[in-house]
Amino acid sequence: METVSRAFHDVEGRQGLVIGVLPAAGPDDASPPPGYPNPWVELSIRTHLHLSGIEGTKVASRNHINVLSSDVIVALPGAQGTRSEVELALRYGVPIVAYLQDRAEIPQLPDSVLVVDRLEDVIAFVDRALGRSP
Repeated sequence: METVSRAFHDVEGRQGLVIGVLPAAGPDDASPPPGYPNPWVELSIRTHLHLSGIEGTKVASRNHINVLSSDVIVALPGAQGTRSEVELALRYGVPIVAYLQDRAEIPQLPDSVLVVDRLEDVIAFVDRALGRSP
């Protein structure tokens, strides 16, 4: 996410802020873990939610906030945390597209998730999901 944050931060004339939904260090420690937020986050949203990775669909995971606060999800290559966000997007009905060269770049990616390998296809998906094109 640091790479994505930096890339968006560096877009000239961009609209919007780099937002980071921060996990908690532990179940009894609401401070963010070391390394959070990354240097390009402009708006930090601290949470008490400490679970992630393979536990990313459990109630104490910030992934629920990440997904439910999104109009559309673009999944990039990742591990179990990414897989849990994909699962939550499907559960909550948030439009999702995976920008991958190979489905295996996200473990156990459900067949129902559209995979595209061209940025133009990602843009078209997002535009359709947001009602900006036919």
